[in-house]
Amino acid sequence: MPGPRLLIALLVIFVAAVVPAVIGPTLLCRKEDPVLERYGAVPPFKLVDESGTEVTEDALRGHPTIVDFIFTRCDSICPTLSLRMQRIAERTSDKRGLPIKLLSISVDPQYDTPARLATYAEHFNADPRRWKFLTGDAAQIKALVEGPFMNSMVLEGVTQSGAPNISHSGYFMLVDSQLEIRGIYDSNVEQELDRMLHDARFLARTATKGYKFGGGD
Repeated sequence: MPGPRLLIALLVIFVAAVVPAVIGPTLLCRKEDPVLERYGAVPPFKLVDESGTEVTEDALRGHPTIVDFIFTRCDSICPTLSLRMQRIAERTSDKRGLPIKLLSISVDPQYDTPARLATYAEHFNADPRRWKFLTGDAAQIKALVEGPFMNSMVLEGVTQSGAPNISHSGYFMLVDSQLEIRGIYDSNVEQELDRMLHDARFLARTATKGYKFGGGD
């Protein structure tokens, strides 16, 4: 066989042997796209963030948002929740993860002023372009938390340290780009957090709007 033909034949054999060996396992290991539930829509609201800027439900449009519930005087689950949220921010700091936004809603809005939330946010190195903290009218927050977010914010006395004991769960909620709640995840279970990030990345990949915190390009 002449030299050029031999080289072409060897190249064909190489491609036929190597490409399936590389691509096959990749396809087999790739997780399937999740089938996400629909738990209802986030209704209109008007609150303020840690900078005192007004925030409405439109801030959640155009990108997936992971939501949790905290308060600055909490000495039980809130620091852990916020540390996990900080880790989520770090794990989604790549180009494909940046569209995923984070939102922490205070369940102690009468105490948690924007200034107090700003101090709290700084403690967890929160980037305001991706992670916001909301406070505002207590009645509106209670209706939002206990309504569509299916959580609680009931004052049950005080803890041994003197901090208010406000009942709320340690669950994360996932909201899609059209304000639909698509997932509920136990923050204490590592596999649940991995599943949430997989779901959030799927929603980011399939979103049709911009990725700024507030929608738009």
